[in-house]
Amino acid sequence: MVAKFRIALAASVALSMPAAAKEPSYPKAEAQVLDLSQKAIAIRSVRGEGNKTVDVAKLFGDALVAGGWSASDIEITPVDDTAYFIATWKGSNPALKPLVISGHMDVVEAKREDWERDPFVPVVENGILYGRGASDMKFDGALALSTLIELRRQGYKPKRTIVIEFSGDEETTMKTSAIIAEKLKNAELVINVDGGGGTLDETTGKPLYWTWQGAEKTYADYRLEVTNPGGHSSAPRPDNAIVQLSQALAKVGAYKFKAEQNEITKGYFEKAAAFTDRPETAAAMRAFAANPADEKALATLRADPSMVGKVGTTCVPTMLGGGHAENALPQRAFANINCRIFPGHSKEAIMAELAKVIDDPAVKISDVTAGSVATPASPARADVLAAVSKAMGKAYPGVPLIPSQASGASDSMWFRALGIPSYGLSPSFSKDSEDFSHGLNERTRLSNIRPGITYYLSLITDLTK
Repeated sequence: MVAKFRIALAASVALSMPAAAKEPSYPKAEAQVLDLSQKAIAIRSVRGEGNKTVDVAKLFGDALVAGGWSASDIEITPVDDTAYFIATWKGSNPALKPLVISGHMDVVEAKREDWERDPFVPVVENGILYGRGASDMKFDGALALSTLIELRRQGYKPKRTIVIEFSGDEETTMKTSAIIAEKLKNAELVINVDGGGGTLDETTGKPLYWTWQGAEKTYADYRLEVTNPGGHSSAPRPDNAIVQLSQALAKVGAYKFKAEQNEITKGYFEKAAAFTDRPETAAAMRAFAANPADEKALATLRADPSMVGKVGTTCVPTMLGGGHAENALPQRAFANINCRIFPGHSKEAIMAELAKVIDDPAVKISDVTAGSVATPASPARADVLAAVSKAMGKAYPGVPLIPSQASGASDSMWFRALGIPSYGLSPSFSKDSEDFSHGLNERTRLSNIRPGITYYLSLITDLTK
């Protein structure tokens, strides 16, 4: 089986390379990326009963010890049913603040009956690795880890300390994420390998463009609740809790928060417009970048699920409940409103805006957010962008680099909340049609391995030498 996987890996890398390119190879590191990815995917690191996240941490720790790290430089700490991982490669200049490479070991739930293949049995087919965590983010974790080991194998000696860390509950409560950020709050900057990434052409499979992630929206949950005395269903009251809640939800569903942009999202719309195959969307992206109040452009972008989250705050009902019997008037009705808040706004301000939109004192609104903090965008640091540009130029010559802001949340928020710049800088590329993170039949292309190593070797060296 190992031989077959190596053949598949070699073939996929060969197909991804331009004919004239002379890219270096890293036989040991490339094989280790695949090996660690497969072993990590096979470990069911899902929150709840049977959580094996600590076993992923041990897998990664063993790999680093075998690669030259001292066991004393590796910390694996259990927390509730999960664990977090921190490994340190000490630099020669203790006056320099550490570079942190960040990721997570846990994955979202996956049920065998829903998948074509067992989600926790890694499979390689036609140069593609399938399994839960293939794209989010056990493969990317293995790639960063194996590159550090390769860097040490090559005899590199960093001046700046390098810390690689993996949280154990990024997909749920982010308790370990917050703990890690607090422990590493003296860091110079963070490379989050769970963010950013490249897009491949749907037809040719060639790289189109690559995005670096410098900001993300704030996650928030608000509970709407209506209560009243209830009673017998044969004697309806004018103030029915379910009806009142439904009216509030209709207002929330119809409401549009003010469109806005920052330096990062403006740059995204300006540059990414050239790579969409939908002329109307491309025109809307350019128009919005020039004028965020352009209603025609906004209507087009808001109608596109892949774009609506990029033009401002969004709030959407995600859960609903109420009543206690078929033949009784409801005494209580409730709903959850999930918001993704554009940087620069507090959760309190958005809750107040929702209350104003609903405009009904019978509807109580409360913040029930868990595991989230509001954060500003990271600065577009010249040294970071120069190192990123150089690294991508080596791995994917000529591929355009585009800034981006995530609509979702990641561990970067906990570092940014402490004033530490964090950047989503994954070198992995995929087709939009193959993005199955959190979904069924998750996958990643093995063609990402060799150029990914080239990229990390350059980036990490430039930021720590």
